[in-house]
Amino acid sequence: MIYPENFETKLRFDKVRELVKKQCLSSLGRDLVDAIRFSNSYKTVNRMVNETNEFKTICMEEENFPLGYFIDVRESLHKVRVEGTYLELEELYNLKRSLESVSAILRFFQKQEPEDYPYLMKLTGNVKMYPYIFDRINGIITKNGRIKDNASPELQQIRSSLIQKQSTISKRMQSLMRAAQKEGWVDQDVALSVRDGRIVIPVTSAYKRKINGIVHDESATGKTSYIEPAEIVETNNEIRELEYAERREIIHILQEFTAQIRPYIDDLFLAYEFLAKIDFIRAKAMFAIHVNAVLPKMEKTASLLWEKAVHPLLFLSLQNEGRKVIPLSLEVKEEQRIILISGPNAGGKSVCLQTVGLLQYMFQCGMLVSMEEESKIGIFDRIFIDIGDEQSIENDLSTYSSHLMNMKHFLRQSNPETLILIDEFGTGTEPALGGAIAESILDKLNRKKVRGVITTHYSGLKHFASEAEGVENGAMLYDSHQMQPLFQLQVGKPGSSFAFEIARKIGLPEEILKAATEKIGTDHINFDKHLRDIVRDKRYWETKRDKIRKNEKKLDHLVEQYDQELKEASKLRKDIIAKAQEEAQQLLKNANRTIERTIREIKESKADKEKTRSARKQFEQTKEKLTQSELEEEERINRKIQKLKNRQNRIGKRSKEEQISIDKSGLDNKQEQPAKKEESAEITKGDMVRLDNQNAIGEVIEINKKTAVVAFGSILTSVKTARLSKASKSQLKKQEKTYNQTSALVQERISKRKLNFRPDIDVRGMRGDEALQLVMDHVDEAIMLEVREFRILHGTGHGILRQLIRDYLQTVDLVQSFRDEKIQMGGSGITVVRME
Repeated sequence: MIYPENFETKLRFDKVRELVKKQCLSSLGRDLVDAIRFSNSYKTVNRMVNETNEFKTICMEEENFPLGYFIDVRESLHKVRVEGTYLELEELYNLKRSLESVSAILRFFQKQEPEDYPYLMKLTGNVKMYPYIFDRINGIITKNGRIKDNASPELQQIRSSLIQKQSTISKRMQSLMRAAQKEGWVDQDVALSVRDGRIVIPVTSAYKRKINGIVHDESATGKTSYIEPAEIVETNNEIRELEYAERREIIHILQEFTAQIRPYIDDLFLAYEFLAKIDFIRAKAMFAIHVNAVLPKMEKTASLLWEKAVHPLLFLSLQNEGRKVIPLSLEVKEEQRIILISGPNAGGKSVCLQTVGLLQYMFQCGMLVSMEEESKIGIFDRIFIDIGDEQSIENDLSTYSSHLMNMKHFLRQSNPETLILIDEFGTGTEPALGGAIAESILDKLNRKKVRGVITTHYSGLKHFASEAEGVENGAMLYDSHQMQPLFQLQVGKPGSSFAFEIARKIGLPEEILKAATEKIGTDHINFDKHLRDIVRDKRYWETKRDKIRKNEKKLDHLVEQYDQELKEASKLRKDIIAKAQEEAQQLLKNANRTIERTIREIKESKADKEKTRSARKQFEQTKEKLTQSELEEEERINRKIQKLKNRQNRIGKRSKEEQISIDKSGLDNKQEQPAKKEESAEITKGDMVRLDNQNAIGEVIEINKKTAVVAFGSILTSVKTARLSKASKSQLKKQEKTYNQTSALVQERISKRKLNFRPDIDVRGMRGDEALQLVMDHVDEAIMLEVREFRILHGTGHGILRQLIRDYLQTVDLVQSFRDEKIQMGGSGITVVRME
């Protein structure tokens, strides 16, 4: 039920109807646009909006949908129901082209998968196309709409005779024309003409007696006469008779064809009903594309949860001016049935009200609505509005009386499934009395559990809304510093009317405002001021909170950046130490060679004192050189470490002191006593050993006489014990350090990848195989980096991409679960994946 009668005009749905009508391709669709009606049936509305949404997909994604000829021939079909009537040639041509369009549309849907467009494919179920009709039409007329010569044997014979006669006359007339031109009776530059369907010769009027024949016409000046020579009159008569015969035969053919299709008239009407629905649904889909309308989630309850809803007509108007509409977010439910909106004049209250009414009415008329897809929209049994002035001189109704008449209807006819929209509630009479009546009406409507949106300026109603269960205050925000509306709805707090501020802005004398303040009393002024202060303070603290959140985010980013730099510095330190160890190893090898050479020289000289002294001096020089190298390297490493510590102190973080010391005496001992295979030491099970000339250290697992089984990491190998030597503590420490460095490097790389890992992946608009590959790569990375949870943005659409991705996720063992995102954050358009 809709109230009042001019409901559509008040909400400007009549403008929407006209815009949809302009998208129609023929009168077939325009008639259905005129027939748009409100429906409170969930099943009906669900079918209509899904049909429109599917056709919107076709308009945006399909390029080969047939839109050739949407021609309305229903009037012609009605006419030929009567025996003896027939389709005219033009009507037959229109029938041919429009039926070809119907057939092409049916073929389009037959090529689609059943799950692609299920609602639209249901429309094709009752449409029957008979190949016999197409064959018969194609046998009668050409592609250009002319009757074929072979449409019947009689017609073919008539036209053959007609062509022969016309050829004979043409040749004879050309001969007579040349003879007359030779005599000078006809000008040289003229040609044969046709008058009353007969071929004539244009003769100069002075010589018209020279040619024997019938004068059919004269020129406007009288200088030229058009004469049909007597000798071809009979032939022309024969041609005229053949033309009459041709016309009679064509009518006979059309009558015969009409009689043949008359039994199929009802089926043809079904085909044109289908064509009309396609035109109508397409027009709604095209309008939806123009205003960015979508199909939100439907609910059977009388409730609303709208995100970023936009008035479609306002959107189109501002779009032409290069401006954007500020969207509306609103929720109406059992706990919050009625929203009481207050705020300054020209702040957007009425637009908010009209947006709610128009979008809800459009949706229950089977149209898509301009809001976010994650929004929820319910079905209302009735929609009542009280917007604008309804005063009537004829019925002796004032503005306030008309409002009370509407309230009377609302109170009698409303129920919990009713949506009421009231603008400027309680106005039109003495404020105190009007406010009291309005408060009583609101209380009654609330107790009837009616849903609705109401705008008002009355403070009493704001107080009532703050105390009554089921009624919630809302405010249209206003910038009190710049004195301009923000056109944003905020539910939870009442709004100020800013009456004095607006009056002061437009230049009303200050003494007037002062007198008004004294009359109304400071309590009322203070109440309005407190409202403004609350709104101002709330905006201030919200701004502060946003600023703090941004600063915290920036600080977190800096901390991460400094952590990253510290890790890089730590890596650099480890690299330097590793390089130093390599150089130390090389120096150690050189030292060993020096020692061995010194020993060999001593032996060869058979302990000659001079030779021994010289060898020792050379060895001491080499030892001093190596020690100096080690000291320089140690000093360089210490400088690097000090720089890292200073850097860490600058960013305000303490780290444990790292001390690196190199045992010079130990190094000296290594130089003086080169590592040799401890032949005397017996190798037992569990010893840590190393192979000759190898750095790898392994553990002895088993001893078998002269062979041993050694585990080098995860590799077991059998080695002769003669090739093994026990690993020293320094060697074990070195290998452990190298292992730790490698592990740290790997861990560092993984941490770096974790920092760069994005928890959201967007595959909207991709093809199935492309999107699936991207998801597979993302899952592999999440497993490697031990990410607990991430989100996949695939959109809603038809759900094909969503199902494809979820089928894959079910095959991954390490995926613990996946689900839809919360409705406020994306709903079924996002899959949240949780890993084990």
